[in-house]
Amino acid sequence: MHVDNPGAVVVTGATDGVGRGLAMRLAADGTDLIVHGRSAEKGRELVAELRAAGAGRVAYELADFASLTEISALADRLLGYERISVLVNNAGIGVELERQESRDGHELTFQVDYLAAYLLSCRLAPLLAASAPARIVNVTSAGQAPIDFDDVMLRRGWDGVQAYCQAKLAQIMLTIDLAEALRPAGVSVNSLHPASYMPTKIVTHLYTPRSPLAEGVENVRRLVQDPLPPGETGLYLNRDAVAEPLAQALDPAARARLRELSERLTGVALEGEDERAGQGA
Repeated sequence: MHVDNPGAVVVTGATDGVGRGLAMRLAADGTDLIVHGRSAEKGRELVAELRAAGAGRVAYELADFASLTEISALADRLLGYERISVLVNNAGIGVELERQESRDGHELTFQVDYLAAYLLSCRLAPLLAASAPARIVNVTSAGQAPIDFDDVMLRRGWDGVQAYCQAKLAQIMLTIDLAEALRPAGVSVNSLHPASYMPTKIVTHLYTPRSPLAEGVENVRRLVQDPLPPGETGLYLNRDAVAEPLAQALDPAARARLRELSERLTGVALEGEDERAGQGA
């Protein structure tokens, strides 16, 4: 489905959990929405519900984040929209019980939870800059673990918690680098842990829920819609308060290693506004 959607909010992983709750909340405000998922049937149901809830224009984009080809194709389609004011990188998987690989041969959690956000954000950066003031919101976690750059894909000793937590830390590292690159273009980039152990499908198979879904939805919505103080970019928030991420996220050398790895795996570079202008992008 394709419509020119001025100032649209893109929500990945919108057919379940926080993504669905956020889309429904934004629909109630008449927001123009582009929602993503990997089920055509769930997408049709979601679009009907969003329209009934009062959303402006609504489009559904289908893509499986286990495939870099499908993520790239999604980016191509999104670049065909007139304006996108917010990209919410929400799609992800939780703590898996066994090691799985994406269609590209990468550890699945790292690809779905991190590489997809990297690829989409880098590809959509020019459109977001052209739509400025614009925002990127990365839905991450307080569960964070350092990345072992000698075994990022965890082939030597896979652990589901490590896989999840290192991917979430990578999202925060991406947030810091994107914020620096896109600040001159008027695009703010922030990340947050929305709430702990909400009753979503990535939680309930292993853990007992503690926080209501509405808490997490409201914390994400705040970053999507509320006015941001000048310079509020590159931040990590725990719920609604600015917090300090794990130390590796603040290490420029570690972030440089992650950028190099991400570019090598996806074929797409994270470039600043000045670099893109110099290339005629």
